[in-house]
Amino acid sequence: MTSAPPPPYVPGHRLLAGRTAVVTAAAGAGIGGATARRLLEEGASVVVSDAHARRLKRSEAELAARFGADRVSSLPCDVTEERQVTALFDHAEERHGSLDIVVNNAGLGGTADLVDMPDEQWDKVLDVTLNGTFRCTRAALRRMKAAGGGGVIVNNASVIGWRAQKGQSHYAAAKAGVMALTRCAALEAAEYGVRVNAVSPSLAMHPHLVKVTTPELLEELTSREAFGRYAEPWEVANVIVFLASGYSSYMTGEILAVSSQHP
Repeated sequence: MTSAPPPPYVPGHRLLAGRTAVVTAAAGAGIGGATARRLLEEGASVVVSDAHARRLKRSEAELAARFGADRVSSLPCDVTEERQVTALFDHAEERHGSLDIVVNNAGLGGTADLVDMPDEQWDKVLDVTLNGTFRCTRAALRRMKAAGGGGVIVNNASVIGWRAQKGQSHYAAAKAGVMALTRCAALEAAEYGVRVNAVSPSLAMHPHLVKVTTPELLEELTSREAFGRYAEPWEVANVIVFLASGYSSYMTGEILAVSSQHP
């Protein structure tokens, strides 16, 4: 298959000016980091969070140098710890004055056949990927409901929540759970003006993925895509920006595939 080249980078249009966003797992070169940059380019103030404190501090400094220290802050957060999740959202409101957008990007994968998988590996993947999304969604909804001004939550699911892949039962179960959580939370949140949606990417390339995935599997996964290439992380971030913006004002409970691989 001949691959299509990535499109030009889309400039910001200040779609989110005056709003405050929290992005989890945002310290790397993947979807979280790209989303933080895109939100800032669209005019939002952003709290970046990650379990890796040193890498997070470096990311905060880079973003603050480009977009201004008044619009960027950070707080380490392990989404498996309720106290840290609470502190993260408290920080967003205290530092930036509001909580308008939450992007739940934290997730943990890995490859293991089910017959070889210990309980600890299953539990860890689900605790970060599904339970972490639950904890952050719950914390955000409580604050948005109390504030009475609406808000947006965007969860990061995966096409693997729809399709099967050997060695991915724990991750697939977690991502399918994120999809179901998104749909149910959306119905509950609609009555107080909060929208909850999710993106479902397949293969967004970044350095960490290269380290943990074999070249053969990357080639196989890429060959499944209609464009014959992986997504750039910012291409997924663009869809997250759309869901966070007023352009998607009548959308809630939706799972948008950022891939040709969907049911």
